[in-house]
Amino acid sequence: RQAKGNSQFDLYNEIADNFYSLIKFITDDLPEDMIVFVTMHEEKNDMGESKPKTIGKLLDDKVCVEGMFTIVLKLDGKYVFATNTDGLDVTKSPIGMFEETYIDNDVQLVVNKIREYYK
Repeated sequence: RQAKGNSQFDLYNEIADNFYSLIKFITDDLPEDMIVFVTMHEEKNDMGESKPKTIGKLLDDKVCVEGMFTIVLKLDGKYVFATNTDGLDVTKSPIGMFEETYIDNDVQLVVNKIREYYK
């Protein structure tokens, strides 16, 4: 029985490590002009604050996932992205990238804004 518990813990360690390695590869090893979208579900705590859902405490205690990205957009409703936080989430974008707090749910619009901002 003990071995099963340890192997399950090892599995979660491996998943967390692989996820972290994937993010590091995206942020550190890909060409600067390549735009990569990472989609994640969100989870809310008892106070209504939301953040990206991860494998759990194993990753959350070691890494601030959203801190590894310059831009974090949130699907808000069916047809819009939030571009900046409402104070209860981790949504963020560089100052001046988006004029509006909410934009159309249009990935090409986001790509165009990113390319325009970073020239």
